[in-house]
Amino acid sequence: MSEDTDAATPRPATIGDVARLAGVATSTVSRALTVPGRVSEATRQRVVAAANELSYVPSSHARSLVSGTTRTVALLVPDIANPFYFGLIRGAQRQLRAAGYAQLLVDTEESAEIEADTIDLMRKSADGVILAASRLDERQLATLAQRQPLVTVNRDVPGVPSVIIDTPDGARQALLHLRSLGHRRIAYVGGPADSWSSARRWQALQSTAAELDVDLQQSGPWMPHAEAGATAADAVVGTATACIVFNDVLAFGMLRRLRERGVRVPEDLSIVGCDDIFGADFCDPPLTTIAAPIEEAGRVAVTMLLHTIAGTGSGRTRAILPTYLRARRSSGPAPASA
Repeated sequence: MSEDTDAATPRPATIGDVARLAGVATSTVSRALTVPGRVSEATRQRVVAAANELSYVPSSHARSLVSGTTRTVALLVPDIANPFYFGLIRGAQRQLRAAGYAQLLVDTEESAEIEADTIDLMRKSADGVILAASRLDERQLATLAQRQPLVTVNRDVPGVPSVIIDTPDGARQALLHLRSLGHRRIAYVGGPADSWSSARRWQALQSTAAELDVDLQQSGPWMPHAEAGATAADAVVGTATACIVFNDVLAFGMLRRLRERGVRVPEDLSIVGCDDIFGADFCDPPLTTIAAPIEEAGRVAVTMLLHTIAGTGSGRTRAILPTYLRARRSSGPAPASA
């Protein structure tokens, strides 16, 4: 039964079959079907006739061999489970789809080594790379950008197109907000040690704290996961009356731990997150946070990258997107005893 079925189902024609029937090389078949101007009209007609006779359908791989393009862009994010990246992924994908491109999504697991290895692998399978919150150093990023079209999100490296979400300004807004509520002892609960964004926020907070007569302390580094929030909360209880946290996910973990310990938010300790991800307004209490135009960052990054791929240049190789503070119930007046 299986032999009869196999015999009745012919295999799809290959580019080699078309080449043999037309009496030309496989590379000539590829050129005739994708860039016909590079072969004579007589050869093109012979190849087309052979392809029609065999019902040959060119594969995307075959087309890419000739055109040098895959119509695919790789988006690398450090943690695909972090809701912050949902908006970035969605914004990039919609912009790519509109331009006729597909998106290849890679989770680099907060690892610089995985980033570097993946980008190297993508040199042949993607036309360009968007790299979010990279853990690579500036020298590595500059070198990679010379090898293939590359745009970074939340990394600013000379000579590399970049989209920056201005969370340092958001952190300053958060500090002003907390100071207006009477807080003087404020902690910054930082992100990973190699996070460029976390370091920039700390710098911005330091300069603003000096102007506001705020006793600013730093806690961390912490991994940007809810699981790290319990230890982060334990580290700041009793040392500060308010915290500005690296991201909302870490803040969620802190809120859960503070509730377990009987520490009231915001009566005993105010919490401000960053990113305004899905769920920030549903937690208990709803989280005051720094809102960021995440989807827009994805769209702008794609636009920059496609201009780089096309070699047209857009006149814009660095975009800074503003943030703003969204006040909710997790921040309140400083305790009377503070």
